[in-house]
Amino acid sequence: MNPETSIKTPKPISLRLTKKERAALERAAQGMTLSAYIRACIFADGEAKRKTKTRMPVKDHEALARALGLLGQSRIANNLNQLARHANSGSLAVDETTVEKLEESYAHVIALRDQLVAALGLLEEKAR
Repeated sequence: MNPETSIKTPKPISLRLTKKERAALERAAQGMTLSAYIRACIFADGEAKRKTKTRMPVKDHEALARALGLLGQSRIANNLNQLARHANSGSLAVDETTVEKLEESYAHVIALRDQLVAALGLLEEKAR
C-alpha cells in the first residue's frame, strides 16, 4: 500500500511568526482562515484546492456586545424552559399573564436576533 494514499488526515505544518508578521498575514487573509489563505497563496495554480469553512468576521462589536447584554439581562431561557415544562405536563394555564410573558419573551428573542444579525453584518440594523 502506498503510504501517501493510506494517510487519512493531512499532516500539519508549523510556522513561527513575529506578532508583526502574523498581523500582516491576518490582514492579507481578509477574513479567510490563515490555513486557507496560505494554501491559496502556495497553490495559486489550483493544484491543491480544498473546501474550507470561512470565518465570518464580526462587523460591529458594539452591536454584538448589546445583543449579548440583552441575553444576559433577560431570563428568557429560564422562562421559556419553565413554560415548556408546564406545557408538556399539561399544567400550563393560558391566562392574560401567560400571554403577556409569551409576548415579552418573543419580543426579547426578536430584539436579540436583530442585534446579532446586525453585529454579524448580515442585514442592516433597524433604526434604534
